[in-house]
Amino acid sequence: MKAPRTARRDGALTRVTRDARPFLRARTGTVLRLAGWSLLEFVQTFLGGFGVARALDHGFLAGRPLTGLLWLAVAAVAVLPAQLATRGVFGRLADLVEPLRDGLVRRAVSRALSGALAHPAGTTVRSLSQVTHQSEIARDGWAGLVLTLRSFVFTVAGAVAGLLALEPRLLLIVLPPLILGAALFLATLPPMAARQRDYLTADEAYAAHAGRAAADLRDIAAAGAADRTVAESRDLADDQVRAARSLARWSGVRVVALAVCGRFPPLLLLLGAPWLLRNGLTPGALVGALTYLTQALTPAVQALMTMLSTVGGRLLVVLDRFTDAPPPPAEDESDSQGPPPRDYAPVAELRAVTFAYGPAAHPVLDRLSLSVAPGEHLAVVGPSGSGKSTLAAVLAGVEAPTGGTVLWHGRPARGADATSVRVLLPQHAYVFTGSLRDNLRYLRPDASDRSIAAMVDALGLDPLLSRLGSLDAPLEPDRLSQGERQLVALGRAYLAAPPLTVLDEATSRLDPAAETRAERAFAALPGALVVVAHRLSSARRADRILVMDGPHTRCGTSAELLRTSALYRDLAGLWEPDEGPHRENGEPDEESRRKNAEPDQEPHRSGRGNGLISTPPPSLF
Repeated sequence: MKAPRTARRDGALTRVTRDARPFLRARTGTVLRLAGWSLLEFVQTFLGGFGVARALDHGFLAGRPLTGLLWLAVAAVAVLPAQLATRGVFGRLADLVEPLRDGLVRRAVSRALSGALAHPAGTTVRSLSQVTHQSEIARDGWAGLVLTLRSFVFTVAGAVAGLLALEPRLLLIVLPPLILGAALFLATLPPMAARQRDYLTADEAYAAHAGRAAADLRDIAAAGAADRTVAESRDLADDQVRAARSLARWSGVRVVALAVCGRFPPLLLLLGAPWLLRNGLTPGALVGALTYLTQALTPAVQALMTMLSTVGGRLLVVLDRFTDAPPPPAEDESDSQGPPPRDYAPVAELRAVTFAYGPAAHPVLDRLSLSVAPGEHLAVVGPSGSGKSTLAAVLAGVEAPTGGTVLWHGRPARGADATSVRVLLPQHAYVFTGSLRDNLRYLRPDASDRSIAAMVDALGLDPLLSRLGSLDAPLEPDRLSQGERQLVALGRAYLAAPPLTVLDEATSRLDPAAETRAERAFAALPGALVVVAHRLSSARRADRILVMDGPHTRCGTSAELLRTSALYRDLAGLWEPDEGPHRENGEPDEESRRKNAEPDQEPHRSGRGNGLISTPPPSLF
């Protein structure tokens, strides 16, 4: 039923780097001018430590305080040109940063327009987020990274040049811990990103489970599934704890890397000071080296590491959103205007269909392939939140898949064909103010009284018709129970007799006897029937049963699934009993009649939280 997903070979860093090269090559002049202004920072760093060393060796320690003061003045004056260069640096920075944002906005808008023209039904708000929010994140992150990286390069270059000028042997003590710490830090970046993703995934899974459990508390209590729900919650919480602990361990490694870079070089220099002084190192050179370490090298390395671990990761993720491949264009609808389909073509078919509520969301359907033959009765079962309503909406063409193809009669599903191919009935039925006749003939205005009478007899609408008095009696939705509303919607779909009828818990408010009668009536029609079942008896009446557990599915008969599907066995054990409050002849008892006849004062609700539609377009009820 489900094929494995194909992994993308290129990593995010590879994709972003591939697109960054031409961008930087086109702005080589800007980069060189930025480097020219940054040379003043190199001079400042070099003179800072070198001036202190000369002030001690050739000034104060040599008995020439005026010379020492002059060297200190040189080191202090070197700060002024570096501060003046800030204006030039930010001017060149704008030439490098603003084109990035403009290019990202152009790419997002161009992709959105192309996608809307090629696949109007698949438009999302992704491009709006890219144009407004994500492009600003990329702009600010890129600016911070350029400033930090520029400062790091020229500060380190100035410090290394100063150490070479003072005593080359100083590099043998200073550079190894810096290189070791930087390498250790860079090694933590991939596993830290992976652990961060694992933690976010576990957190999202726990939040989704908690939301479903809170919404289904009544069903959980009625089905006796509290222990199972608690066990699932405990497993998800354990996954989140394990991910958090793994992330914390790698964070500890990163702290060690920062300590190696920031603390070890001065410590090693002080430990090696006696040996260096015995072998010709002057006291001024030792103090100058400490100045380079504490005032230049260590702060620059730590600033770069902090930037890479915070803004760098976020910048990479955002840029990858702009550089990933756009969704494949939809098939040209003109290709579907071929010869008429053959008789044995399925009424509806899913070919490797994937669906997710958002670009970064986990797929609800994952490369699902399914076909529904003419006259077939298919039941869809699974726990709450497993994607049953989403499958119904995708199969009926209400939701466009994010991947794969939906076919009706062997052709790509089109909105223009919807009313002639299928009817989707959600749990909350749509009934409007008017006569009962108008409501029943909503999809088939030319339905005769004989057809309506046959439908009333097949579905058992006689009690409602008797209570109202006639087909032309006014119908007020607020005075109907939820069960009566569902019967009206079922009658409407029965009269339409489409090639495909999808019942998304459309009989949930009926007692078992009335539900059995309705489903058998629809199964007797020549069209295909897909039922999202909430009772075991409903599933057992089907020719095939599709068991859904999120993106994982299994299909077969009830007997086959009892042998092969642990989830189906669990559902069969927890489902509400087949025996309902009805008499032996299949008619509901007085209590059931009263419950179905009582108006349900609960207002209609809409939204995507449970995949139900309360006020749908004309062919959805």
